[in-house]
This record gives sequence, structure tokens and C-alpha cells, in this order.
Amino acid sequence: MAIDELIPNDKTGFAYDLANSELSDFYRKMLRIRRFEEASANLYMQGHIKGFLHLYIGEEAIAVGSISALSSNDYVVTHYRDHGHAIAKGMESKTAMAELCGKSTGSSGGKGGSMHLIDASKKFMGGYAIVAGQMPMAAGIALANQYRGDDSVVLCYFGDGAVNEGAFHETMNLASVWNLPMIFFLENNLYGMGTHADRARAGGAHEIYKAAEAYSMPGVQIDGMQLSTVYNHTREIVEDIRTNGGPRFIEAMCYRYRGHSMADPSMYREREEVEEHRDRDPIDNYRKWLIEDQSFDEKTINDIDTEIETEIESAVKFAMDSPEPEPDTLFENIYV
Repeated sequence: MAIDELIPNDKTGFAYDLANSELSDFYRKMLRIRRFEEASANLYMQGHIKGFLHLYIGEEAIAVGSISALSSNDYVVTHYRDHGHAIAKGMESKTAMAELCGKSTGSSGGKGGSMHLIDASKKFMGGYAIVAGQMPMAAGIALANQYRGDDSVVLCYFGDGAVNEGAFHETMNLASVWNLPMIFFLENNLYGMGTHADRARAGGAHEIYKAAEAYSMPGVQIDGMQLSTVYNHTREIVEDIRTNGGPRFIEAMCYRYRGHSMADPSMYREREEVEEHRDRDPIDNYRKWLIEDQSFDEKTINDIDTEIETEIESAVKFAMDSPEPEPDTLFENIYV
């Protein structure tokens, strides 16, 4: 079933007055994530990236739309498919690429790898490899913020597979009991690894946001492949939380074009299904909207394409040229 059969396709644009520089920067950020992921896939196939690699291709509108609606003082906590969130929160592409390659110049000195990007200085509090394991962490950060009396909001991403974990329900319950200032942001790409959510969850893959009702939490389902929709809803909810407290629940319907990870050939999906969703590509459609509806000069957009291509090429070179971690770093940052 197509996403636009589940929820209305919002073509009304942004509900907020945004400068052209902001509109073009949204395109720049989405394209940066897309090109970063494509380059990392190539490095993985060449053997430069070890272990797991989960690509965010197709879901870029979620990271850019939602994180752009935050302030610099708001926090982001996410899952193992974390490259897009890290870059949208301000991590440099070269730093992220070096971390994926296990180099000393990476965000964790090469120790974290793909699933554990982090930049606490930008309040990007990391990706977590355990399904739903990030959710109690996010609630803890929200509780600390509430205790300190600041107005920071925590944005916690998770996938549809996480809603079947105990940590999901425990965190939802306490977040509601304590009125924590956080957003539970479900990226519903319909598949938990190779299993469609219809086969894994009572009630099926759709309208998972209604689970929030059990915890007296307002929830909404949106089109996660439409950047303006993601931005509009997230910004409205963030402003509401700052005024009235939280938490809130957003279910963004989306689709990943590649397999669960680079090790997944995605044989469980028909080619027609993937192509159907590619027709709703968030970057292609946003580019078209900028040119046709907002009268952006095509050369301006092409210049951004070239800029990002050069940036990602430089990020790859930086990662390749960076040194491996020194053996002595094995004994650093050990707490147990």
C-alpha cells in the first residue's frame, strides 16, 4: 500500500515564513545525507568500512525536517541508522565518514563506528545499536532537563521494530507519568529487518501512533517523505511542549530504498514496491518544488549539487588519509 493511501499527501508547503536561504539549505542538508550514504556504501563494498552499515537513503526528509524544527539547545537521541540524524544535527560529513572507517579523526576516535555516532557538543547524544535501547536514555535526558528547569526538548527516534520491545512501553509510560519534554518519533519504514510490520505487530504496520493513547499521550501520523509536512508538525509540537510540557508522539510513514543493512539483499520486497516508493522521493520532489513552485533558479540548485559532491569527495579523502587509532587508545575511556 502506498504511503499516500494511508495519509493525505500534503502539498501546501510550509506553514511558517521561511527565507529562501532556509529553503535551499533544507535541500542542501537532504542531499548531503543522500550523497554521504551512497559514498559510505561504496567504501563498505571496497572493504574500508567494517561491521554493520545501515543506510538512511529514502528517509532524509525526516531527519532534516524534524531536526531543523529544533533549537540548538534541543537534544537528539537515535537508533543504529543514525548517519542522517548526526549530519542533520551538525556533525561534519568528514568526521562521520572517518568514524565509519574506524579512523582516529572520527567522532569517537574510530571506536564507535556506524551505529554509535555522537557529538555531545551539538547535543546529538548518539546512535544506539540495541533496538529501543535509546529510549530510556532519551527519557533520562528529558528528566534531567526538566529537573534543571530549562526548556530543552528531546527528540527520540526509533523504528517500527522497537514498538514491540518492553523498553518502548516502559519509557512511554514514565514519560507520560512525569510529563517529560520529549518527542517519541517513529520512523515507520514498514520493515523490522526483513519482516513486514504486518507480520510482527498486532494491529499491523499502520496507525501505530494510536498506541500513544494507552499512555494518555497525544499522537499524530504524518507523511515522512514530505519535508514540509515533517517540519510543520515537528515545529508545532516542539513549541507546544515548551509551553505545556510533553511528551508527544509522531509516526512518520517512510521507506528505506536499500536493505536493512549492507548485508541484506532485500529479497523479501518486490521491485515494483520499491519503485512505487521511489516515485515519492523526498529529494527529487523537493528539488522540483523549489524550481517550479518557488521560482528557484535551476543553476542555483545545480551549484548546490556540485558543492555537496565536492564536500563528500573531500570527506572520503579525509577518512582515507586519516590515521588508524593508536593501540594505547584501547585503554582510554574505560569505566568498568
